[in-house]
Formats: sequence, structure tokens, C-alpha cells
Amino acid sequence: MDSDKTSLLANVLETRFELRARGSDVRTEILAGVTTFLTMAYIIIVNPAILGQAGMPVAAVAAATCLAAGFASILMGLTANMPLALAPGMGLNAYFSFTVVQAMGVPWPVALGCVFISGVAFLLLTLVGVRQLIIAAIPTHLFAAVAGGIGLFIGFIGLKNAGIVVSSPATSVALGDLHAPGAALALFGLALVAALSAWKVRGAILIAIVVTTLAGWMFGQVAFKPEPYDLGAIGQTFGQIDLVGVFGLSGSHGLGLFEILFVFLFVDLFDNIGTLVGVTRRAGLIGEDGKIPKLNRILFTDSIATMFGSLAGTSTVTSYVESASGVQAGGRTGLTAIVTGVLFLAAMLVAPYAQLVPLAATAPALILVGALMMAPLVDIDWDVPEIAIPAFLTVAMIPLTFSIANGLAFGITAHAALKLLKGRITRTDWLLLALALLFVARFAWLAAG
Repeated sequence: MDSDKTSLLANVLETRFELRARGSDVRTEILAGVTTFLTMAYIIIVNPAILGQAGMPVAAVAAATCLAAGFASILMGLTANMPLALAPGMGLNAYFSFTVVQAMGVPWPVALGCVFISGVAFLLLTLVGVRQLIIAAIPTHLFAAVAGGIGLFIGFIGLKNAGIVVSSPATSVALGDLHAPGAALALFGLALVAALSAWKVRGAILIAIVVTTLAGWMFGQVAFKPEPYDLGAIGQTFGQIDLVGVFGLSGSHGLGLFEILFVFLFVDLFDNIGTLVGVTRRAGLIGEDGKIPKLNRILFTDSIATMFGSLAGTSTVTSYVESASGVQAGGRTGLTAIVTGVLFLAAMLVAPYAQLVPLAATAPALILVGALMMAPLVDIDWDVPEIAIPAFLTVAMIPLTFSIANGLAFGITAHAALKLLKGRITRTDWLLLALALLFVARFAWLAAG
């Protein structure tokens, strides 16, 4: 009887997620989901720390982070069948806390209302096809550049988390102290994951994370100081958005409201496009026509996730580049995202314990994934200046500015400018030109601010 039930479940999962058609199986998808979760779990600690500085209750934000990430990732798996996990986005949470709340003086419930409205705007843009048109307007060589740029970005984050690369007032970045315990632990993990990958061991990334974590515990590298935590604390943020307050912003906040909504829309839109292109390309899920399958479902999920996240009590929810770690572990379907989502929901019960996996243990996974995501760069014709220059700017600006959106902005603007200078602009390029002008206006605005 048990074997019949297992067989039935396997058949259901096969039919629902097209496992064999995508070259995967249940075991691989579960391993991939766990791997993605482990490389994303830091957000359970980091997001509350950032939003807590906006006056939000830390314990409530920790629970909200898990709930929003779990809901969004499961929704992505069920509706779009893609191995994309979502969680509150880094960068936008800092903008929410330090700029909107602290610098502009907007109360955090009102700021959550702004996040909700940006999610509604995303949904409307998706319904009328604007987001799809934007993706279609981006040339294929920039897609390859985005994937490579994200690879550098992920690798740089891994090196930074490991302490192998550190900030320097003289040279911006410099080599860290490789004798430091965290850096040494990360180097051990990097050697291990590289060797396992070279030997083609299944689950190499997950094995390396677990072994490196155990090594960190053994040598006292895991500093664990859990905060008092109660799951019911989420009530302090859940449903606390103040939409009336958003539309009541006036005086010095009048233009500020426009700025807030613009940044939430702009950064999330292009971060999502970049992440979506990079991860689906790495997974081999982009069609022969260069199009992303089930794009509408992916974009709808993203919009709903942002709205739900604001209701739960956190900043903008977005697709995570760390999803590439699960793809590298073999994840090819929405089952990967669902496993990640379930683990985030389970983490609600023990959110502070995410600290048990140190950054030094997940850093090697990010470095490896970053290296492997450089492969699409071979598809770029580097001998053609009008292709090479926009591609290079895209690749370089993503890690150097810590923003996928900025990389795309430079690449698209350069591509449009070169087409214009060479007289190759056609009527079909109207959206490309509009995007380039929008980016120029944004840079001018930021410079004036």
C-alpha cells in the first residue's frame, strides 16, 4: 500500500511539474530547494536587522520575512513551475529603512503602504503587457551580459561574505586577511565544493554547506545569540499598512511620494528582469526563440508577492539571484521553489536559529555559482563595438554598483545611443529609446538629489 501511494505521488509530481521533460527528478528538486534555502537563509537575520532600524519590531519582521518568502516561493512554483525563489529584496529594504523612513521621515506603516501600491502598479503594468514589452525590447546580447554580470555579482557577494575581499579606502576593495577564521573556513568550503563539483557529486553545493557549517561549529566559528522570539509577534506588522497615510503625504512629502513609488517600481522591475533572465538562462529554460516560458505567470506572481509582503510587514519581495545555486544543484522546475518556500515557512518557528549556518559556509556556494554563470558571455560578439560596449557596461556595472537595475540601465542606454549614432534606429525601437530616456532622466535626478 505504501509503495502504491509513493508511486501515485511520484506520478502526480511528474505530471504537475514535468520533471522528466526537464531532465530532473523529485530527489534532485528537493536537494536543489534545500540548497537555495540555505543560500538565502541569511535574509531571515539581515532583513529584520535593517527594517528594525526603521523602528519596526524585529521579531515581527523576522516572522514576516519567512512568511512572505514562503508564500511567494510556493506561489511561483505552483503557478509558473520555475525554480525561482523569492524573498524581501536587499537594497530595497535599505532604501525603505534608511531613506524613506529615516531620511524622509515617513512612518513605517505608510512606507509599507507605498510598497503595496508599487505591487499594484506592477500588476497593472503586467496586465496591460508593459513589462512583457520591456523584456522583448532588450536585445539578446544584453541578456547574456546580464547573466554574466549577475554571476560576477553573486561571486563578489560570496567573496565579501567570506572576508576574502574587503573594503578599502585607498583602492575601494582589497584582499582580506586570509588567516582570519571566517576567511579560512570559507576557503575550506570553496576547495570542498570545487572538488565535489569536479567529481560531479550530486548535491555538491548542499554537502559543502553542511560540512563547512559543521567545521565552523567544531572550531567555534558560529556565534549564536538568539533573540527572544514568539511567532505571534507577527501581529505587530501583519496588516499594519497605512494606505490612507500614503495619499495623505503632502508638503515636503509630495514629491517624495512620487520618488518613493518610482524607486520601488524601477529597481524592482529591472532587478526582477535581470534575475529572471540570468537564472532561467542558466537553467536552460529559455526557448529557442529566446523567450522565457510562462512569463506572464512569473510576473503576476512577482506582483502578488510584493503586495502580500507589504501586508505581512516587510519591504518589496523579489526574485533572488541565489536561486541560481539551486539551479546549479539540478533544480529545473517549480518543485525547487516550493521546497524552498516550505523551508521558509518552517523557519517561522525557529527564525533566529538561521544564524546556525554562518555566511562563511554559504559563501563558497555563491562563488561557485558565480563562476559557472559566466558561461553565457561566450555568446556575445566582442569584436563588434556596438555589441561589446553595452555588454561590457552591463557586466561591469552590476557588481560594481551592487545593482542589477543599474547594470541594465547602462547597457540599454549605451545600446540605444550607439544605434542612434549609427542611424540604425527604426520605428520598432520606440520602447528601447523610451527606456534609455527614462534611465537618463533617472541618473540626472539621482545626481541632482
